[in-house]
Amino acid sequence: MSTRTLFPTLIYRHALAGAGQGRLNQDLEDECRSLALSDAAGRRWSATHYLGGYTSYGSLDRLHLVSSLFARLKRRIDPHVRAYAKALHYDLSGISLDMTDCWANVMPAGVVHSLHLHPTSFVSGTYYVAVPRGAGAIKFEDPRLGLMMATPPRRSNAPAAVHAFVSQPAKPGEIVLFESWLRHEVPPARFSGERISISFNYVWREAARRGRRG
Repeated sequence: MSTRTLFPTLIYRHALAGAGQGRLNQDLEDECRSLALSDAAGRRWSATHYLGGYTSYGSLDRLHLVSSLFARLKRRIDPHVRAYAKALHYDLSGISLDMTDCWANVMPAGVVHSLHLHPTSFVSGTYYVAVPRGAGAIKFEDPRLGLMMATPPRRSNAPAAVHAFVSQPAKPGEIVLFESWLRHEVPPARFSGERISISFNYVWREAARRGRRG
């Protein structure tokens, strides 16, 4: 008898490094904190949808197009998104992977980012700027969970790959990438300070044809 693993869910994580990464991270932290103070539209949106915290999702959701700092971050993320797509065995010939959305999140203790997905995107992810000790992890849901109507509970020592929920700790300087259909959340946590992250979405497009003859 043999068993096979089918339909895997792959999560990609990597620490961004290279010349100037520490300075870039500090500048991004300063910029995110500044946005949380100055973005009145974002604060109004957050008061309804992001209670206790701040996100620019409802006001400034394309920061990579309006800020050179966020554009620099995008350029460092781009090759990782392509590497992740290759690991998923997608055919990328003639395909470009483009960041469409990029927004900042500032979460004090107790703030919740409820379970959701990103239905109009291909790859989504988060770059962690500042993560105080004890700050919330990102929690992923098994995409088959809603179909498991009659299954028994898992053993307590079952491997993480078959759990209904798996949490990945947030670490400053790291990106976490996942396919946009995967539901995820950030549960509340007790900690001192602010958890600062930058979230983003990518889509795929057919690359423009070159050398076309009329």
